[in-house]
Amino acid sequence: MPNIVWFKRDLRVHDHAPLFEAAKQGPLIALYIVEPMFWTLPDSSRRHWHFIHDSLNDLREALATLGVKLTIRIGEAVSVFEDLRQQLGTFHLWSHEETGNGWTYERDISMLDWACAHGIAWNETPSHGVVRRLGNRDGWAAIRNARMAMPVQAVPSITPHDISSHALPGKDHSLFGKGSIGHVQSGGRVEGRHVLASFLKERACNYMTTISKPGISARHCSRLSAHIAYGTISVREIEQATHAKMKVLAGNPDDDARYYAKNLSAFLSRLAWRCHFVQKLEQQPAIEFRCMHDAFEGMREPHFREDFFNAWASGQTGYPLVDASMRSLHANGWINFRMRAMLVSFASYHLWLDWRQTAPHLARLFTDYEPGVHYSQFQMQSGVTGINAVRMYNPVKQSIDHDPEGKFIRRYVPELKDVATQWIHETWRMPKPPADYPAPLVDHNTAIKQARAEIGQRWTSAGFGDNARAVRQKLGSRAKQPERRKVAKKLGVQLRFDL
Repeated sequence: MPNIVWFKRDLRVHDHAPLFEAAKQGPLIALYIVEPMFWTLPDSSRRHWHFIHDSLNDLREALATLGVKLTIRIGEAVSVFEDLRQQLGTFHLWSHEETGNGWTYERDISMLDWACAHGIAWNETPSHGVVRRLGNRDGWAAIRNARMAMPVQAVPSITPHDISSHALPGKDHSLFGKGSIGHVQSGGRVEGRHVLASFLKERACNYMTTISKPGISARHCSRLSAHIAYGTISVREIEQATHAKMKVLAGNPDDDARYYAKNLSAFLSRLAWRCHFVQKLEQQPAIEFRCMHDAFEGMREPHFREDFFNAWASGQTGYPLVDASMRSLHANGWINFRMRAMLVSFASYHLWLDWRQTAPHLARLFTDYEPGVHYSQFQMQSGVTGINAVRMYNPVKQSIDHDPEGKFIRRYVPELKDVATQWIHETWRMPKPPADYPAPLVDHNTAIKQARAEIGQRWTSAGFGDNARAVRQKLGSRAKQPERRKVAKKLGVQLRFDL
């Protein structure tokens, strides 16, 4: 009986449990499905496909060294597998568990119904530190850490089962949309290993001090996020390689080695947080569509302004660092975490745009779009979880703190290239502002005052604390969280009960 390994967001042959286990059972088919409907979704883009295309070509070469071809099929998953069943008879299906967007979640439910109806055994293996069917977060960290310590899965010997394949669509095929997508980070495991090696060898040296600096963070951040999102390299491989580097550094007593190890430790904590956020979506897929805390439903939706959205989405808000960050993202498909958070904060609090309207736009721009991280972070940065600190970024302060000379701003907002540093963060204060750059859409102080008032009303509404406790029990980190009274003080509201 043939075994089909369905590659999804796991485009590698190393540390690939479904491939390893399926290879032990008999003849094997390595399958990737190009699903046309998926590429019409509002959070899909050709930028993603460019990275995936690189990774599939790399995967094809890796499989060829094992004597197996990568089979490509174009169509909807249930139809593709039904065609294979008609051709092959009964088979065993193997894949990693996928924590994707709502569309892939519903697709997998349909796939499971189809498999059960036709006697097809579908073996799904856990991916990364995400735990399926977890009731609450008690004990999750221990499970995740135990998985990360397990040996990396060996590359198997494979007996191939040959079937026909469609041609892999090109990077610029109309199926994946049209228009300019700027620069796209190179995909594939070979590139991912190179990026990891350079980070561990030298680039991590200033990880902590540069992670928030938009002009230089691209060099000292790991740049592994897209490779993790599409599985060209596993989180376990990255963690174990990082620990191995830290072990080497521990044998060196000088201050530079200790500082380097401290940077790598900070990186490991962010890898763990990544799994934490994906786990939220795994446990509650509805957070792609609904606020974690119901008190925030209906708060922003009626106030949508298309002109505000278009100005934010194109980098024309009149706030230089906000616009430079958005334009940099259009050009490169990546910006650091602080600039991402600032973009979301500005849209959510200054412009009062609902996160469900802004999230798909950034999803299309991020080469490293990961649904679990994306929607969990969007809700947290928009202040609709009920369990996290409400962070309303001041775009001028962020600009002064992290781009003090305005180098990043001038690079991506050329209208301001000749503006003196004393005005670069607040161009509207110039005696004669640039004619080709817009005035601010809103006043910072006025907008934030209104946002605090609106959020504060929700925090003091009846039943808020009970619902927040339920959210925390199901989705919240077991690490120490900010006290609710501290959040309330920042919002300027009085609480009637404790959380």
